[in-house]
Amino acid sequence: QVQLVESGGGLVQAGGSLRLSCAASGIMVSINHMDWYRQPPGKQREVVAVITSGESTNYAESVKGRFTISRDNAKNTVYLQMNSLKPEDTAVYYCHSRDPSMLFSDTWGQGTQVTVSS
Repeated sequence: QVQLVESGGGLVQAGGSLRLSCAASGIMVSINHMDWYRQPPGKQREVVAVITSGESTNYAESVKGRFTISRDNAKNTVYLQMNSLKPEDTAVYYCHSRDPSMLFSDTWGQGTQVTVSS
């Protein structure tokens, strides 16, 4: 019932750009905190960007100035614009939601692969 579906991943050369999309159903992105996580090969999953229901955003230091998180409430979709990509950005990227009321469990998308070649 609750589902997050990521898209937009792929192969890109260093310095290039990609935009990831996270289409939500069963939840409203407008009233949830929405996050993007990534998991590089052989490494732990880490948060890279956050947008709250109050529109504030936060970024990991490694992506600050290069990545931008946004949402379109009418489309119930969250985006991650990734510019100036580096090989170390290579990872599976996951969309994630948190209910600020704490009534519901977190929801994770299935992930989309981003590969940045040097």
